[in-house]
Amino acid sequence: MSYAKSGKNKFIFFLLTCFVVLTLIYIKTIFSLPSQITLFENREYTYDFKSPFLNIKPDTEDVLMLESRDVSLNSVNFKFSTPVMFKPQKMGRVNLNMELFGFIPLKTMQVDVIPDREVVPCGNTIGVKINMEGFLVVALSEFETIDGKILAPAKEAGIKPGDLIVEINKKPVESISQLIKYLDNFDGKSIHVMYKRGNSYHNAIIEPAISLETKKYQLGMWLRDSTAGIGTLTFYDPETKKFGALGHGITDVDTGILMPLDDGEIVESSILAVKKGKQGEPGELKGILIEDKEKLGVISKNCDQGIYGILNENAKNEFPDKLYSIGLKNEIKLGAASIMSNIDGKSVEEFDIEIQKISERNASGSKGMMIKVTDKRLLEATGGIVQGMSGSPILQNGKLIGAVTHVLINDPTKGYGIFIENMIKNIDTLNTNVNTNMKKAS
Repeated sequence: MSYAKSGKNKFIFFLLTCFVVLTLIYIKTIFSLPSQITLFENREYTYDFKSPFLNIKPDTEDVLMLESRDVSLNSVNFKFSTPVMFKPQKMGRVNLNMELFGFIPLKTMQVDVIPDREVVPCGNTIGVKINMEGFLVVALSEFETIDGKILAPAKEAGIKPGDLIVEINKKPVESISQLIKYLDNFDGKSIHVMYKRGNSYHNAIIEPAISLETKKYQLGMWLRDSTAGIGTLTFYDPETKKFGALGHGITDVDTGILMPLDDGEIVESSILAVKKGKQGEPGELKGILIEDKEKLGVISKNCDQGIYGILNENAKNEFPDKLYSIGLKNEIKLGAASIMSNIDGKSVEEFDIEIQKISERNASGSKGMMIKVTDKRLLEATGGIVQGMSGSPILQNGKLIGAVTHVLINDPTKGYGIFIENMIKNIDTLNTNVNTNMKKAS
């Protein structure tokens, strides 16, 4: 009797052990799936989840259809034991909530659907100018007044570096020169300021004081309302004239804050010299903006994944016209690739690189892959990746797969790139105030 009981307990223990092992293997398999994938419209993709225990619940039904032998297309709760067909229906986003046995949450997979299209990779250097929506406070200062006091009016009012001044005395700010003129004619009253910190708005009262040094009213803060520089145009869509550039956002050099865009433009540029990069010191394409010619286009978006806007009708004549298919992240392979860049100010050339790492954790950011320059011509000319090359298109197997974004300070031969699918999503979200922006650019 005891022998039979012992055998039964061993059998139960064996079953429990098998169940735990299988469950752990299963959960590991599920968590090895990416948290985000991008698919093209009107294509079919097959995924084999290899489990009868998995339930998938989409949070919307019109972006992506799921199909297998076990379910109907209109079901909102999919239980699969066979390969699953993903059928993207239209541009958009759907979250697939995965559950074990229908009630134990495992993970959520974000699926972005984008149009299947061809675009033109560029590699041309451009001049970039943006005006901010307000005044960015880059620093605070104190000064001695005519009566011998040491004051810091803005700081005492609660203003901090990184704040964005949007109104002065209940009127929208227009330019720093306007503010200087206002202070020159100041009547001694307090100034009411509205500023933005993060995503919230605040009010402050600043009491200007007369500086002993300048004999003028001062606020004790350093402000910036615009910036300009050199970058690289990544691509444009010849049908819509929408473009993407840089692959990373334009941030303030002092505060590191993403500069809030009021309006901006891209113009022609001329490369005057190249400062080679070396360990601990990034190189740079030194150039000037050519502002006496027609603008190339307007910028309508500045975000972490780059700048985006609309080209002028005539601007397409300044850039290449060869169409390339888009290569999604899951198509990218480690190994040989190339970048397109204009380092001599005359022509765009293709240079050899190697893709050394593809990141899953930073899939939506500007550091999706690590690259290394292997082309001797580029290494001799620049030392590797330099400032101004941000936005240089990355090509592999005849497809546009990304853009150069950053250089490693300690090794200028290496840097990071953004997946092109992230940049494509940004031009797809540009709204229809194109006509208004085009009037500004013409």
